[in-house]
Amino acid sequence: MTVAQDLSVSDTGTQHWQYVCDASDLVTNSGVCALVNEQQLAIFKIVVNGEERLYAISNYDPIGKANVLYRGLLGSICDAPVVASPLYKEHYFLETGLCKEHSDVAVTPYAIKQDGEQIFIACQA
Repeated sequence: MTVAQDLSVSDTGTQHWQYVCDASDLVTNSGVCALVNEQQLAIFKIVVNGEERLYAISNYDPIGKANVLYRGLLGSICDAPVVASPLYKEHYFLETGLCKEHSDVAVTPYAIKQDGEQIFIACQA
């Protein structure tokens, strides 16, 4: 299992890793929802070229105005992994959180890692 990039921890302040779930709680090529510091996150475990990767983004769809992204369809655009919102089908890049259809819209990406069988999300301290 590889660790997704260190995505969205602010340059100001320090980060800490918060336990979220066990690896067995994740479903390959699908999403799950987790509540971290009162924020809903969408966590995805996908297989890319035979390698498992983890991604975490905000679960809130800013276009549909609902916490639904973990239910979205996974795919790729130009080899970049995306999730399509189940509401209006906007595509959000899992690495950056940017919306393909609206350049002024994005969701927050989070750094995520696996340590043994435990999954952790980077949070501001």
